[in-house]
Amino acid sequence: MSEKKGFFARLKEGMSKTRNSLASGLDSLFHGFSKIDEEFYEELEELLIMADIGVGTTAEILEQLRQKVKEQHVKEPEECRRLLMDTIKEQMTTPEDAYRFTEERSVVLVIGVNGVGKTTTIGKLAGLLHRDGKKVLMAAADTFRAAATEQLTEWSNRAGCDIIAAKEGADPAAVVYDALQAAKARNTDVLLCDTAGRLHNKKNLMEELGKISRVIDREYPEALRETLVVLDGTTGQNALVQAKQFNEMAKITGIVITKLDGTAKGGIAIAIQRELGIPVKYIGVGEGMEDMQRFDADAFVEALFAREE
Repeated sequence: MSEKKGFFARLKEGMSKTRNSLASGLDSLFHGFSKIDEEFYEELEELLIMADIGVGTTAEILEQLRQKVKEQHVKEPEECRRLLMDTIKEQMTTPEDAYRFTEERSVVLVIGVNGVGKTTTIGKLAGLLHRDGKKVLMAAADTFRAAATEQLTEWSNRAGCDIIAAKEGADPAAVVYDALQAAKARNTDVLLCDTAGRLHNKKNLMEELGKISRVIDREYPEALRETLVVLDGTTGQNALVQAKQFNEMAKITGIVITKLDGTAKGGIAIAIQRELGIPVKYIGVGEGMEDMQRFDADAFVEALFAREE
């Protein structure tokens, strides 16, 4: 429980840039208007778009908010704060089976462009699973980027799990093949596979992911498949573009958003989930092993809207 509370405090602190830009605007909006009228909604729309919640998502949130205001006969602008928070929480609920892969034999493909914190995410995820008593194995299938394997090896040591690696330039599908054999032989619960992040060369990446996918289907069909895309929270709408592109290449089942500390664009988490219909499953707010946790919509929205003490 203390860890959860500790993470909420870090999340709240990490979201401060987004919150400060949003909260000050919301406070002046809720206190500056004496009634809920068209002008009020227009200003609210502008504030949400500025927080990178996105045009389409904002329109949907406002439509639901208008409905609630009407149904509940809300007259005071200040009363809209809680209604707005509840509406956003509803947009972000995580499906009940979102973390099924952590309970069963599974193969997790982790994809994302270079620089978003993909390797670090795998390390932290391994640490989370290891702390839950799971036997974890890593596959260093990003053989394209120099130092990717060394970085992942370092994280495997920190997380207390094994790693299967090959020399730089090796065939990524061959690395995954070796890792699958090892996972079965060692009775591994979760196999985490790092992949290359060359989005600028989509054709190569698509072929590579397709080949890896076929190897997994052939060699370990009984394993549950999970594909997580890692996105950098500081890039705002660009993260949404990346997610859409990756979703064309691989059937993404979950989203990990990193670097939510130090960005004023935290609202992008709301936009991505709504636009793609894919749940945000983990969020990161720092460099430490414990600075990534399962996504909690209630905690996220509370941290986004929390008033400063």
